Amino acid sequence: MLIEKIKLAAKEIHEDVIANRRHLHAHPELSFEEYETSAFVQEQLKAMQIPFEKMANTGVVGIIKGEKPSDKVIALRADMDALPIEEANDVPYKSTKPGVMHACGHDVHTSSLLGTAKILNDLKSEFGGTIKLIFQPAEERLPGGANLMIKEGVLENPKPSAVLGQHVMPLIEAGKIGIRPGKYMASTDELYVTVKGKGGHGAQPQQNIDPVVIMAHMITALQQIVSRNADPRLPSVLSFGKVIANGATNVIPNEVYLEGTFRTLNEDWRAEAHQKMKKMAESIAEGMGGSCDFRIEKGYPFLINEEALTANVKSFAIDYMGKENVIDLDIWMAAEDFAYFSQVTDACFYRLGTGNKERNITSSVHTPTFDIDEKSLELSTGLMAYLTLKQLGN
Repeated sequence: MLIEKIKLAAKEIHEDVIANRRHLHAHPELSFEEYETSAFVQEQLKAMQIPFEKMANTGVVGIIKGEKPSDKVIALRADMDALPIEEANDVPYKSTKPGVMHACGHDVHTSSLLGTAKILNDLKSEFGGTIKLIFQPAEERLPGGANLMIKEGVLENPKPSAVLGQHVMPLIEAGKIGIRPGKYMASTDELYVTVKGKGGHGAQPQQNIDPVVIMAHMITALQQIVSRNADPRLPSVLSFGKVIANGATNVIPNEVYLEGTFRTLNEDWRAEAHQKMKKMAESIAEGMGGSCDFRIEKGYPFLINEEALTANVKSFAIDYMGKENVIDLDIWMAAEDFAYFSQVTDACFYRLGTGNKERNITSSVHTPTFDIDEKSLELSTGLMAYLTLKQLGN
């Protein structure tokens, strides 16, 4: 049976996938700088005799064609970039690059897709259809590698009917996956605000226009965008994580600087909220005698898992690993540039369990102590291969 063949193949390559993951983990590269990683991927594809082309500078797109007749096309995506984090783990494969770490599991995604490619390429005489292997740069940094690759035609010639992606999740135990149909992850926008007033001595407030007080009113008032303007059935988040006044105990500064994020799951409301935030902030500043520069850097759109495709993926996953190992997920207000794929074609993005409480592998992504239970690398390769072939109708 197909399942047994794939499970055996995943088991046979497991140690190789671990080795590839450890190599990538030890040699992380930041967004738009994945030159060594891209070269490594290209070397692996060459060794498997899988044709490929470069795209979006460091991106790589491989093609596997089944030898049976079929015009169906499916794409599989893995991201390759790391984060500007100093690794705290004491492991043999610890990052060799100071201040750079694969703290979001993209080393897992890349090594897993290479493993899946190996399985599928070895089975190409047994299936029909075309598989696109998308090794994508710069998920962690705007404008996002997915966006760039789409603009350069990654979803054309041939055009896939669906894109599948997986992402590590340490909150789920290794050996399990999580999945959710419909809206799953939020859009994300970065907010940069400069509140301008007139600084001076703290003991003479009447001679000043205090941007700190303006800022305080502004932060509080802007929360009404979520609490009183958003549909309460629609998740929305507005958070400010950086405030710089740079005065002193007795010095009122001329300016205050804010940075924050706005996230939601509806593009119409997103655009409306942008206008409301900007207008409210500027009105508050003007009403209190100051001024405001409210800049919104629009980020990734919300991610939606197409209902029918995701139902199929869930059903196939249950066949492959058992119902008890397929977990239903809730909406998550984090963001992912895989959302760009989901906005233009049918897509399914699921979570790969990588945690192990007994071994204390529980650290969240984007932390200096993030790591994975490497037994998950057997599931990550085999399941993706099985989902691909089933989606191609094999």
